[in-house]
Amino acid sequence: MAPKTTGSLSGADRGVYVISVAAELAGVHPQTLRIYERRGLLDPARTGGGSRRYSQRDIDRLRRIHELTEAGLNLAGVKAVMELEDEVARLRRQLNEVIAEAREAVERTHRQYRRELVPVKQTPAPYTKPRR
Repeated sequence: MAPKTTGSLSGADRGVYVISVAAELAGVHPQTLRIYERRGLLDPARTGGGSRRYSQRDIDRLRRIHELTEAGLNLAGVKAVMELEDEVARLRRQLNEVIAEAREAVERTHRQYRRELVPVKQTPAPYTKPRR
């Protein structure tokens, strides 16, 4: 994970909590947060001076890490599960985009057909072979 910096981020991604507050909100010791960061499970934003700042998304991630460790996974297992969960979420977003694009393409095609179709009343009479 590439280091994040505080800046124009907003909402759940904005790093606002110092390490002690983040640890308290997540129900873990501050040293645990440092361990998670070293293991690549967490990537808090940094201030210009290098201090960690945790976002609400980081707090939610800490709670998920806690759930998985309580279920018996070690940190390597937690990391693998969370990477897979992130991948599934990314693929779902991608699938939803593709579905929306496909629906729009179908709609465009239907609109095109409607313009090209000739109403039944205006169709010429079918050809019949003259009798001899």
